[in-house]
Amino acid sequence: MADTWKDGILLKIVNVLCYFLFLGSNIYTVAGPSSIYYYGKETYVTPAPWAFLIWTAIHLLLLGTIIYQFFPNGKRVVVDGVSWRLPLLAVLNAIYVNLWSRHYFIPAFILALFVSSTVTHIYYIVKKYHASESWGDELFIHLPFSLYHGWTTVLVVLTAFEAFGVNAHTHRAGIWTKVFVFLALFFLEGTAATYAFSTPEGDLPASIAIAWSLWAIFAHQHSSSFIHWSSLVFAILSVIWVAKGAYGLSQRGRISLSDEESRPLIH
Repeated sequence: MADTWKDGILLKIVNVLCYFLFLGSNIYTVAGPSSIYYYGKETYVTPAPWAFLIWTAIHLLLLGTIIYQFFPNGKRVVVDGVSWRLPLLAVLNAIYVNLWSRHYFIPAFILALFVSSTVTHIYYIVKKYHASESWGDELFIHLPFSLYHGWTTVLVVLTAFEAFGVNAHTHRAGIWTKVFVFLALFFLEGTAATYAFSTPEGDLPASIAIAWSLWAIFAHQHSSSFIHWSSLVFAILSVIWVAKGAYGLSQRGRISLSDEESRPLIH
């Protein structure tokens, strides 16, 4: 029997409530650059405030996810696949943003790890067990969670420096600070490359999230020429991986068509 919108209705209602109560409550904080991005702890990996505009895209796409769960394909992934991990993510994300906005950076770093872990689990389920079968799957399932996964990787790095790094307003970047910043930038760029080669077509949204952040770090960091130009190099490299992902995505339809054409006409 075909699925109806009432199937899994309890979890669907919980997802709606969690989106508007927890993720929706964060919109005034994270949906657009505001004063909190100018008066937080300034570290040597702090990006330009426009980096956080990526939250806007994630929230809007997740709103589409919440609506899409009432359709058969969406229900199959969101309710049957992701299940209760989505409301868990909403709660953890709300706690993280609240702690971060109040400058409780060490607890925020711990919550960032939990958020990243939850997103990673959802990302794994979506990618491994729920291949995209329609534009709805692509826009409201794969796109938001790929973007979210790449962005939480960035957030873990940013929050780690806020929790344990020096304040760029009061301390000059010493040799160890430069080493750790360089390693952090290298890690982010390497993660973007990993996304690009994770599948034959790559993971374009996740690579874009990291490339966007690296360019924002380059645009904002001027107090240390070493960090400024290092971030530029890694940002340029990240664009290469974005281009690779875009090329792989453009070839996906052609590969599928070629596979279809190569099948024998007579079995």
